[in-house]
Amino acid sequence: MITRLQELVELAQENPPARVAVAAAAHKLVLQSVQRAVEWGLIIPLLVGIESDIRAEAEAIGWELAGEQIVPTKTNLAAADEAVRLVRTGEAQVLMKGYLHTDEMLRAILRHETGLRTDRLLSHVFVLEVPTYHKLLLITDAAINIHPDIPEKAAITQNAVDLARKLGVELPKVAALSSIETINPKIPSTVHAACLHKMSERGQIKGAIVDGPLAFDNAISAEAAEEKGIKSPVSGDVDVVVVPDLDAGNILSKNLEYLASAKMAGIVMGASAPVVLTSRSDPPRARVYSLALASLLC
Repeated sequence: MITRLQELVELAQENPPARVAVAAAAHKLVLQSVQRAVEWGLIIPLLVGIESDIRAEAEAIGWELAGEQIVPTKTNLAAADEAVRLVRTGEAQVLMKGYLHTDEMLRAILRHETGLRTDRLLSHVFVLEVPTYHKLLLITDAAINIHPDIPEKAAITQNAVDLARKLGVELPKVAALSSIETINPKIPSTVHAACLHKMSERGQIKGAIVDGPLAFDNAISAEAAEEKGIKSPVSGDVDVVVVPDLDAGNILSKNLEYLASAKMAGIVMGASAPVVLTSRSDPPRARVYSLALASLLC
């Protein structure tokens, strides 16, 4: 089982470099991340976007690009469609968002005729290495689905479980989060969490133990759960937390990153190829970890 993000890099280095289409690559942080991933033998990049801008930004960080590394487009919006096309046609194995708004990238991915749709729901999973926790922690969905309903949350959960299993967790333990650990119809997230728990028992979510509703302290700490009289196979050993909505997931993930010094990677599950969908402010380290994760999923 992978317990540190650096292990993702080491495992990915054992495989041939993945070809990655980077949409709207003309940005310092994006290019620094891609350059580092190239130096570590993780990827072969196809830098998609306005060629003059890409070359200028690369020159600013001292990276001399070969002509075949750039796929020119007239605009960044066109870069999103072109990067998706490269992946769809097999010229690249991984799609990476550069300096582009998430909704612009998602529109290109979700186009019916030209995108990377499958019959699965797209959802995002953060993979965090938190210094105070004993293994990797997956948080979903903090980037794509804003207010998912129960069937969507079941699909989001299954995507995260599938990822956890690919990371070597034989039977992932999943906490469906709310603000409290009892069912209260006035708090919809408690009802959603209870449904996910029952759906897991009935085989509608496969390959995991799902419990909920659980507050975050009860999920992450066996002592906190015991103090409240909660007996759960998930408490204190959780692999995946399913958040009530995008706001909660985004706040939780960023809190762990900025206040608890968590290292993180992020990946989109449910498309026909791995998609690296990082925040525009993410440091190169997070982007490289995400590229390593994506390359392992090829």
